[in-house]
Amino acid sequence: MTRMMMLALLLAGSAVNAQQATSPPRPVWAVETLPKPAPLTAETNKQPNPYRSELGFLKLPAGRVMGSTSAVGVDSKGHIWVAERCGANLCATSTIDPIMEFDAAGNFIKAFGGGLTVFPHGFYIDREDNVWLTDARVAAGKGATVMKFSPDGKLLLTLGKPGVQGKGTDVFTEPNAVIVAKNGDIFVADGHEADRGVARILKYDKTGKFLMQWGQPGKGQGDLEVPHALAMDSKGLLYVGDRWNNRVQVYTQKGKLLNSWTQFGRPSGLFIDANDIMYSGDSESRRPVGYGYNPGWQRGIRIGSVKDGKVTAFIPDPDPNPDGGATSGAEGLWVDKTGVIYGAQVKERTVARHIRAK
Repeated sequence: MTRMMMLALLLAGSAVNAQQATSPPRPVWAVETLPKPAPLTAETNKQPNPYRSELGFLKLPAGRVMGSTSAVGVDSKGHIWVAERCGANLCATSTIDPIMEFDAAGNFIKAFGGGLTVFPHGFYIDREDNVWLTDARVAAGKGATVMKFSPDGKLLLTLGKPGVQGKGTDVFTEPNAVIVAKNGDIFVADGHEADRGVARILKYDKTGKFLMQWGQPGKGQGDLEVPHALAMDSKGLLYVGDRWNNRVQVYTQKGKLLNSWTQFGRPSGLFIDANDIMYSGDSESRRPVGYGYNPGWQRGIRIGSVKDGKVTAFIPDPDPNPDGGATSGAEGLWVDKTGVIYGAQVKERTVARHIRAK
């Protein structure tokens, strides 16, 4: 009898762990429960596209295929870094090294990080060329962390507890994005799924000590729902891609809301260059009521200065049927020193680059 009770308890515990590792299904949304679509203007989707796009420039090692990716960056040497999901859309049971380095010509250099991640998601290359990666899911005792690697692949810092999800200040639920300020302070956006009760920005010092957090789930000004991307301008202002609410929210580093912009579409990815030009990747806008509801907005990359908030260029997503799926085109974005835009694409399992036409 005692052995049977112990077995039952073990099985119950396994069931609980399995439930924790598996995200619940998304709800069925109606117009009344969804955020309002971004307002359309006469300029929406009509800005010029001064770029030509290229695919296939990254040369993978023999036998390796690119998985889904929302993570791309360029370091101080011009080397291109990509974190992909182990040839699929998940790394949970894979030992493949998901973090890859290529030279500026796209030649493979090295890879690392095998066995450490579940769902590589957000990416950042800091001033010292350290590589930061967020892992947005949990399974088998790993995930729900933010990891800092040296350029040679040494793990230098881990924020969160591997395999543990929560709302405390020492754990994450679904860390989407990470960025590092000039003074070394670290900002993490947490909460990948809507209507799950987590949507926040957490701030840590350079050693990983918690400093503060802000944000609450909702649709109102200052509320967040799926804070999917982070960027920082030359003044140190923090731009949050509040994806579910179809807007970019602008904060001080202490969490004071300064502005809320809808003209950059439904932001999956954000990047701000040295000239304060912002690049916003909209990979989800669609017309059907439900996930991605933002009718009238075309997917693609919108470009404009944060000094005046005006969108001046637009690279349309070439997907012929965006309403047929939840995502297409660029999610993760980076722009190198020469102005070349790199877009990491989940659906297409590739990285595209966009070069300004001469």
